Amino acid sequence: MRILTFLRLAVMMALQYAIWGAWRPVLAVYLQRELHFSGAETGATYSLMWLACIATPFLGGQIADRWIPSQFVCAGFHLVGGLAMWQAAHAHSFSHLWPWMLLYALAFAPTLALSNSMTFKHLADIRRQFGAIRVFGTFGWIAAGVVLSAWRTGSLGLTRFGSQADCLILASVCSLLMAVWCLFLPNTPPARKAESPWAFLRAVKMAYDRRFLVFLVLMFMVTMMLEFYYMLAGPFLKDLGVSVANLPRVMTLAQVAEIPVMFLALPYFLPRLGFRKTLGIGMLAWPLRYIIWTLVALAGGPLWVALAAMGLHGFCSAFLMVASQLYVDRIAPGDVRHSAQAFLTFVTLGVGNYIGTLVAGFLQDHLSHLGGPLGAATMHTNWSLFFMVPMAVTALAFVGFVLFFREIKPGDLNGQSSPAEAEAPLPTADA
Repeated sequence: MRILTFLRLAVMMALQYAIWGAWRPVLAVYLQRELHFSGAETGATYSLMWLACIATPFLGGQIADRWIPSQFVCAGFHLVGGLAMWQAAHAHSFSHLWPWMLLYALAFAPTLALSNSMTFKHLADIRRQFGAIRVFGTFGWIAAGVVLSAWRTGSLGLTRFGSQADCLILASVCSLLMAVWCLFLPNTPPARKAESPWAFLRAVKMAYDRRFLVFLVLMFMVTMMLEFYYMLAGPFLKDLGVSVANLPRVMTLAQVAEIPVMFLALPYFLPRLGFRKTLGIGMLAWPLRYIIWTLVALAGGPLWVALAAMGLHGFCSAFLMVASQLYVDRIAPGDVRHSAQAFLTFVTLGVGNYIGTLVAGFLQDHLSHLGGPLGAATMHTNWSLFFMVPMAVTALAFVGFVLFFREIKPGDLNGQSSPAEAEAPLPTADA
């Protein structure tokens, strides 16, 4: 891979996740503490992204696989998303906020799969090289959190926005920068030859294979519980004593821990362990973190233990979420790989996270009460009971993985790859 191509893709990945990292870890605190949203309203707001992941990824995959070069598709989506997020930052009620957040989500959701599939297209050895590109997404997420905290504390020398909606302003700026950067990405044209004009239909047919269906069900179970962390880790850490100004910076600890796992561990262990063991480690990391947070919540601290548990995020993210994307790219037919990634996005980030946000918000409401000084009441949540739910579900998913997951080799799905590719071994890091 040429250095220029590497840099283009690395900056793309950094901006892609900076957009998300600017608002996702801290928006719930803004909604609940400043706009006084309930848990259900917070969940409904977050769920818009996952609703969009149900509605639009196949459209993005279809366009990129069959009609328009992927870099131009992404540029258009990010332009719309950036403008919508700017409007969302100036909305102050649920009824005014959700339409703009929905428009942003509809534009951003297809780019999650497209940014991955574009990167895969330009790598000679995906298993060894993708981690070096994807880690820049982690850098981007961290940078967004650090910049947001610096803005809030006045360290940047910029005028403060005066509201915690500054996270939405930062996301908007990153989106618009990304729209421009997409125009400079390597050309990724649609497939010239294809067995069917409807790429997404062939991608969905991958689930006719029982092994792939089991994989999707297990991934669905885990991702349904992700928002218990991503949406409400901020309020949980706030209750443990982290200040609003420092929260964006503190939330990046998970991504800092992700860097060595993404950049070093995943490229080293995936070729040696194979997908089954790699995914299994990632599947186990999620219940382990929820177990620790449940115990911290029961004991009322200490904060450092909760923060230390965030160190598992590297395995939660790289060994499960990223490895699953690599797995799907490896087994999918060549002319539907954009749509295969979109199908994974649909099941996990779409249906799984959509249900998860609603369940997490509903559960928070039923495990919370208002308390505090008159006129300044805040929501207090029974976090120990709250985290027992994702702990149990992710533990069940891990048991199901051990018992039922069977790895698929290239060419197994309807014989759509060549026998030589199907028999090719995973390269080792020494190759």
